[in-house]
Amino acid sequence: MSTQKCVRLSVLHISAVTLGFLIYSSSIAFAEQESDDIHVMSFNIRYGTANDGNNHWDRRKEFLVETIQAFSPDLLGTQETLGFQADYLSEKLPEYGWLGVGRTDGGSDGEMTALFYRKSRFEKIDGGHFWLSDTPEKVGSVGWDSALPRMATWVRLRDRSCAAAKPILFMNTHFDHVGAAARLESAKLMREKIDHLKADGAVVVTGDFNAGEDSPPYQALFADVSGRSSPVIDSYRLVNPPPHPEKEGTFSGFLSNAITGPRIDWIGLSRDWTVNEASIDRTERDGRTPSDHFPVTAVIREAVPAK
Repeated sequence: MSTQKCVRLSVLHISAVTLGFLIYSSSIAFAEQESDDIHVMSFNIRYGTANDGNNHWDRRKEFLVETIQAFSPDLLGTQETLGFQADYLSEKLPEYGWLGVGRTDGGSDGEMTALFYRKSRFEKIDGGHFWLSDTPEKVGSVGWDSALPRMATWVRLRDRSCAAAKPILFMNTHFDHVGAAARLESAKLMREKIDHLKADGAVVVTGDFNAGEDSPPYQALFADVSGRSSPVIDSYRLVNPPPHPEKEGTFSGFLSNAITGPRIDWIGLSRDWTVNEASIDRTERDGRTPSDHFPVTAVIREAVPAK
């Protein structure tokens, strides 16, 4: 990202004459904070044809949209998103552009790793998809010991609020739930793809990785390897040390009190960012959650290099 600060003072109406210099200065600081922050959310929304009884998509879809709207992400990565669910989100969240294809045929068949971006903040420059296999460009390919085709979707975005800012690579994925080798190899592939696609830009990665913090896939993505720094860091752990497995679980099974277990949903960031907040969203109603995963969130902004 550029070292130049990008401020949109239109966030507030400021008058030095009526408010005085002190309030004017404070208002500038507030406006800068509001405009510079980027809200990121990763959300496994649970595929809409699942036989979930009282938790079926039709019974919770409005709650799920309201949960997204409450956080108001600028970047939203979703997993297990079927075509009709993506269409519903697009209808209810018209302020977002989105990209996604079915993992089976690269069209409409199968779950998507659909991602959404706020159109007023970002302009799409480029985008694409790859499959988590040793033939990543082959549509529908199944890798290693994976039970199903798995994939990633990415976009390169220009921040409309700052012409000097470098582009952002936003990537979203969903690792296999069965294959341990597939999860490890997928993490290695993600790392390669990030290095290849980021160019000179910053990186945001969201996903359901079906692996905890003590797993080989986590290390493969976030650890330094052979003297090479990892392309991304774990936003949550950066601001929430040390691990607390008794309260950091992200798979809910639709139960609001299911907070133990591994943190399998991650937001990874390049070192271009300062992380102001990183959380697990525990939104619930009457003990029920809007999906069988808790969404995870981060509030980030361009890092200011030390002088």
